[in-house]
Amino acid sequence: QVRLVESGGGSVQAGGSLTLSCAASGIIFADNAGAWFRQAPGKRRELVAHINSKGATYYADSVKGRFTISRDSPANTVRLQMSSLKPEDTAVYYCAARSNFVGSIYPNEYQYWGQGTQVTVSS
Repeated sequence: QVRLVESGGGSVQAGGSLTLSCAASGIIFADNAGAWFRQAPGKRRELVAHINSKGATYYADSVKGRFTISRDSPANTVRLQMSSLKPEDTAVYYCAARSNFVGSIYPNEYQYWGQGTQVTVSS
């Protein structure tokens, strides 16, 4: 049974930083792709970043240069470091994993999801 548990969300002022963590059990991030998606009220779930089994990363244009996705293989954890946060980054952030060594920008290609963690950025 695969389980993804997110932590690290919260409220921050614009320009601030937060780090989200996703601890996995039942799936090995070093052998599979991991990703962070987000969904704001009334909007579709969108990819923030993904990391493949070789450590290659991909970012949405809206977060390039501000967010960093990384993997801690011994801890079987994927992290999302977010800096220079903007009010438009406010959303529920979801960790996702897929049984494939390459990542995808499409949420329906991920089989496993965390419960989500709220990130709120105030101006």
